[in-house]
Amino acid sequence: MMYARLFSTATLKRPFRILGLQQIAIGSLSKSSSKRLWVDLFGIPVVGSFQSIKENVDEDILNVGPPGCPWGVEVDLMQPIDPQSSPRVHEPALNHVGLWVDKLPEAVAWLGTQGVRFAPGGIRKGAAGHDVSFLHPKGNDVFPICGNGVLIELVQAPKEIINEFDAWEKKSM
Repeated sequence: MMYARLFSTATLKRPFRILGLQQIAIGSLSKSSSKRLWVDLFGIPVVGSFQSIKENVDEDILNVGPPGCPWGVEVDLMQPIDPQSSPRVHEPALNHVGLWVDKLPEAVAWLGTQGVRFAPGGIRKGAAGHDVSFLHPKGNDVFPICGNGVLIELVQAPKEIINEFDAWEKKSM
């Protein structure tokens, strides 16, 4: 195997931190059934929307948590603009999970050296305006480490989330 030099993850010095869950993205052929549950029954407010023909997505952005809370978790309800085109944002239904990261460029560079496969597109602006990069759900011979069937989005945390995390970490020590 190409990455035989890897060693126990407990000994690795990471140049970044994962700060928390940023989002979950749920896909279906129509957002209306998802909105019935998440908005109408759970009472989670829609705080934005996003459409991209290139990414074949029409999504509503919800936020779990009090308004303005930096630790709120985004729930994206997605449907394809064209169900016959790719990417097929409704398959699988749990489309992806997003994680806050404090240093996205460093995380992407370091994880790549560890054998992590990233989806095409590099670091770019995501639907909510944050810089993002996606770990591929499937590995290959060159980059065997992947999301094991789950697309994982790394999201650059804004300063207020990094500051809140640092304050919490300092207080808990």
